[in-house]
Amino acid sequence: MLELQDQVEIAVGRAPSGVRWSLSVRRDGSPCAEIAPRAIMRTASMGKVFLLAEVARRFVDGSLDPDQPLVATTVAPVADSGLWQHFRDVPLSAAAAAVLVGSVSDNLATNVLLDLVGTDSVRQMSDQLGMPGTRMLDRIRDVRLPGDPPDPSVGCAADLADFMGMVSSGNLMGMVSSGNLMGMVSSGNLLSQQVSNRVRGWLASGTDLSMVASAFDLDPLAHADDQPRLFNKTGTDHGIRADAGVIDLGHGSWSYAVIANWDQTAMDPTGQDSAPGVLGVMRSVGGLIHRHS
Repeated sequence: MLELQDQVEIAVGRAPSGVRWSLSVRRDGSPCAEIAPRAIMRTASMGKVFLLAEVARRFVDGSLDPDQPLVATTVAPVADSGLWQHFRDVPLSAAAAAVLVGSVSDNLATNVLLDLVGTDSVRQMSDQLGMPGTRMLDRIRDVRLPGDPPDPSVGCAADLADFMGMVSSGNLMGMVSSGNLMGMVSSGNLLSQQVSNRVRGWLASGTDLSMVASAFDLDPLAHADDQPRLFNKTGTDHGIRADAGVIDLGHGSWSYAVIANWDQTAMDPTGQDSAPGVLGVMRSVGGLIHRHS
């Protein structure tokens, strides 16, 4: 049987022309298949995982009360993904807003939490994790003006696979204090087991299993306690599909990140957009992980 690297390259080779990829698949932390893993790509809203990490860190260290009430009217209305926009007159706790971000990538809840903790702190989280090229750049906007960042987040597959592996292993944080300085523990990991558990719990309720995760045939609305165990985060926008997560199939834990970018105006020979072909490749990658487990 061909090695996983070879099989992944064959699968990606079936993608529509003009699609760029950044891909990293790891088993128990060791790379098994990679394609341009350090290429910085547009990642739509994948940067929300760093927001969740920062919120979880504050819950654990006590600087943010999970029960703090939040109201949607503190930020501008925003559409697309999410549920809070449909009942934005109802206050939510900070913990409930984090659940919405993890489960349905809620844009309004994202912006309210960003307004609460600050975009700079979320960017610093990426820096502290050693992932300065993979970050959340901006809040979610219905319309991006010339002075706005062109995308809410950018990043590479290697960083996102690393992040998901840290969440899975419980090594997402662990800050130590030295006078007025804050540094990483010598293991190179940030964040504690408690922080990792919170982030993992929020992501385990994610409902978008349309990409790599589609290969595992789980119930998208109720899979947090299923076998195999999966948690993931996706990003979708014009010309962008991204999926990063962890799947435990009972014979080792796999962390993965697959990002596809393409020119939305470039059509394939049939005149259709490339998204269906991209989704097929992403499902194939998930299927390969399943077969190699």
